[in-house]
Amino acid sequence: MLYKRYIKRLLDIFLSVIALIVLSIPMLIVALLVRIKIGSPVLFRQKRIGKDEKEFMLLKFRTMLELRDENGVYLPDTERITKFGRFLRTTSIDELPSLINIIKGDMSIIGPRPLPARYLNRYNERQHRRHEVRPGLSSPSVVQGRNLLSWEDQFEQDVQYVEGISFWMDLKSIFKTVSIVFSGKGATSDDGDARCEFIGIADINDLKDPENNYMKLHK
Repeated sequence: MLYKRYIKRLLDIFLSVIALIVLSIPMLIVALLVRIKIGSPVLFRQKRIGKDEKEFMLLKFRTMLELRDENGVYLPDTERITKFGRFLRTTSIDELPSLINIIKGDMSIIGPRPLPARYLNRYNERQHRRHEVRPGLSSPSVVQGRNLLSWEDQFEQDVQYVEGISFWMDLKSIFKTVSIVFSGKGATSDDGDARCEFIGIADINDLKDPENNYMKLHK
């Protein structure tokens, strides 16, 4: 399809460059506030899985403190996230540095959300199809409820997007995303925090064997 192969990528670059130019001063202000309220580094970097299951380094504004226990293990997110950081997440302002990922070709404006590299071996065969296209700054699953969706529902939405990708679907998702961002709906799960870890169907059976499950989650 012409749109999927060529036009989508050109639109991604054009719109992202325009957005970076328009938002450059607000982003500098946010970066300064992050440095003052949360600390350094200003940007959060994490390996995520992109198109064809290749790793890339996702960029976001940092939203949590570097708090660890006596063993050097990070404290729960609920204890590390600041009020300002929660605001950045709710408004999706923390995602703005990902525009750089779009220009680099790591991501698209619309596509399945990029997830941590550690999730890769937890998908079933159909769920792996979400990596046939570039991951997105927003996605059909965001439009359907952001973090209120179950992992399984999100992945099914992702695969349906891959199978039916079109200009009109992307345009519709962009407008709905803007509406959702302003409302703040679904920015967190029902308990008010980020969603729990995705375990995967194959790993659920291994919960009966903690040692085997630990090895799978940390390999």
